[in-house]
Amino acid sequence: MVRPVPMTPDIIINGKFLRAPMTGVHRVAFEICNALADLAKQNAPEMCGRRVEVWHSHDGRDKAESIGLPVRAVGPFDGALWEQTTLPARQGRSVLLNLCNLGPIASGNALTMIHDAQVLLSPKSYGPGFRLWYIVLQRILARRNSAILTVSQYSREQIAAAGLAPIECIHAVHNGVDHVLRVDPDTTVLDRLSLTGTSYALALSTVQEHKNIGVLLKAFAREDLSGMKLVLFGSASRETFAAAGHVLPPNVVFAGQVTDEELRALMQSARALLFPSITEGFGLPPLEAMLLGTPAICAPCGALPEVCGDAALYADPHEPEAWAAVLRYLGQHNDLHANFSALGRTRAEQFTWRNAALRLLEILDTVEDLRRISTNSSASASPNNQVPSA
Repeated sequence: MVRPVPMTPDIIINGKFLRAPMTGVHRVAFEICNALADLAKQNAPEMCGRRVEVWHSHDGRDKAESIGLPVRAVGPFDGALWEQTTLPARQGRSVLLNLCNLGPIASGNALTMIHDAQVLLSPKSYGPGFRLWYIVLQRILARRNSAILTVSQYSREQIAAAGLAPIECIHAVHNGVDHVLRVDPDTTVLDRLSLTGTSYALALSTVQEHKNIGVLLKAFAREDLSGMKLVLFGSASRETFAAAGHVLPPNVVFAGQVTDEELRALMQSARALLFPSITEGFGLPPLEAMLLGTPAICAPCGALPEVCGDAALYADPHEPEAWAAVLRYLGQHNDLHANFSALGRTRAEQFTWRNAALRLLEILDTVEDLRRISTNSSASASPNNQVPSA
């Protein structure tokens, strides 16, 4: 008996992210997939009847059920080997969508989302092997893919300035942030960290150079912030910071890796979310906090002004006193805190995953229309096979 070959979808989403720990980049992939699934269930006209599937190796099965789209395990191999060999070999005529910075170099009928140009802008934040792998692959993908996606106009300009692709071939798709409203806060984390009834600010726990957490440590070492705690969430431990040469004041609390439910509780109970990055492709945490009514204090760098606008407060990324001054002022003026709480929520409500999915479909329409025109007119392909931005 001959088994029928499964029908190839119109769009294949590279599901290698299913086997990876959740990061901001992987969050984008999960949420866009589920937003596309919702649009398909609603028979949204923007879907144009497209069939979309997430393909992964056998190693991604444990997370496959968290995706609303049809999911298909396509073997053999897994990881980068699966991505570079099995995936393009099985792709056929489908459009391949890579949402996590990398994709198979053998696939030309593809769009890859390169979230930022940090490996070029802040090379010390990454190991040499990682940096070389990303630079080489992304340059090849930028030449071969139908188009490049990114997450902000700032990243679009930086990727173009790095020479990866002409700016007209790069398309911005702003992230959504409404995923934070889908989980209930787990307030037990406040008791576990002895934060109940205390005043604290929240920030990422990372020693990556461009995240610039050192300026916060210096701010919280000041006498005028001694009565306030700095809570750091994420993978970097106290020992990691010490090994990197940072001096840790006694009012720094390490929360470690937290669940989405714990993070929501930490965000909505904080006086402010602090984000001092000297470059940033988008910046999910400030918007997440803003949607929960917590003011964000950011460095006026990268995509942060584009994303947060006038609804966030800003401080010089190189001046600890500036961060201490904004925090003091915010604590002393309840009306200012309430004002930025309302402004932030209104601003963040504009960034939804549905809007991100609709923007992605708009770009796909443009890419497909231009490809069809090119085919019908028998025009020769451009050297890098890319189409201009809408």
